[in-house]
Amino acid sequence: MSISSFLAKSILRIAGWQVEITVPDYPKCIICVAPHTSNWDFFWGKLAYASVGRKAGFLMKEAWFFFPLGYIFKAIGGIPVPRGRRGSLVEAIIEKFDSEERMALAITPEGTRKATTQWHSGIFRIALGAHVPIELGVLDYKTKRILITHIFEPLTDDIDDDMARLKAFYRPYSGKHPEKFTT
Repeated sequence: MSISSFLAKSILRIAGWQVEITVPDYPKCIICVAPHTSNWDFFWGKLAYASVGRKAGFLMKEAWFFFPLGYIFKAIGGIPVPRGRRGSLVEAIIEKFDSEERMALAITPEGTRKATTQWHSGIFRIALGAHVPIELGVLDYKTKRILITHIFEPLTDDIDDDMARLKAFYRPYSGKHPEKFTT
């Protein structure tokens, strides 16, 4: 066990969190993370993945990448997402997957910490385009459990149907601010 995974496990244990990550350590994958209602989700999620010796990148608003935070976020896997970007973010992420030997990328389908029923379908398009599995990551504040125990497989070309299945999976879980999580 590395020092970083030992430290991550220790912090989580002291804070009362339980971590269960049973999916294989794929060389490339997307980790769909929900509910996302607080900036704390990032902290606990990074620690949970590190506690099992894995590293994951993440998407974050470009506005957060100011000095000195920008250097820190990039060093720990951050990918800045500009507002009103030109070109396709989905295509850019697929190209990044194609150019890397190993890449796990955590994405929140809500794309915001505010309550929204309009989840982003880019997760499906990236996974299909990059030919990578979608791991389902859960931060359940009600039970203080962080889970990555399921792989989501889009069953059809109907993104609405797949999105309904994805939302149904997350429905039983509770974010830090439950009123901000809607499916």
